[in-house]
Amino acid sequence: MSTHRGTREYAERYVEEDAALFAARHRAEEVGCTPIGPGAGAALRMLAAAVQARNVVELGTGTGVSGIWLLRGMRSDGVLTSVDTEGEHQRLAKLGFEEAGFASTRVRLINGRALEVMPRLSDTAYDVVFVDAAKSEYPDYLEAGLRLLRVGGALVFDNALWHDRGADPAVGDAEGESVRSLGRLVLEREGLVPALLPVGDGLLVAIKSN
Repeated sequence: MSTHRGTREYAERYVEEDAALFAARHRAEEVGCTPIGPGAGAALRMLAAAVQARNVVELGTGTGVSGIWLLRGMRSDGVLTSVDTEGEHQRLAKLGFEEAGFASTRVRLINGRALEVMPRLSDTAYDVVFVDAAKSEYPDYLEAGLRLLRVGGALVFDNALWHDRGADPAVGDAEGESVRSLGRLVLEREGLVPALLPVGDGLLVAIKSN
């Protein structure tokens, strides 16, 4: 094992996952969806705690791995609104939230396409918007997410390194180009304080400053 790889794996496992997260991760494998990694999950929890999140939007429920991490960083009265097109995934996520000890009142699951659901959510009402949905739509989520976010809130995108190929313009797939386009738009957009965190498959984080 190379030193670089060993260091990265140590960082990824620095905050250990418990039985509820292991179970949710196992369900994700069974239904063929890829959950956020432990390092990125810990970063989500930290961000939610840092902004004292009470209202969070998650685009891409999966089987609840990222949702559990977010809820663990949110205020005790916080509510997670999670959107996904896969009803079976959300059913499994609900089970995961229950196993993690969260009351049903802490989670609002909405079945539907993110770009169709987001216009129905309230302006500037959310502390964190986390995006792990269709990569081809990432640039569209930027504007929609900023509308939902309060000043001082965090907009977070998963897979920002796109399997370690996100920085390579020679990678010609449409999803990779969409991820790179998002990165450029975030840098160019006034009123954002961005950072690209090399945890998991990359978290692009932008704080809405005005």
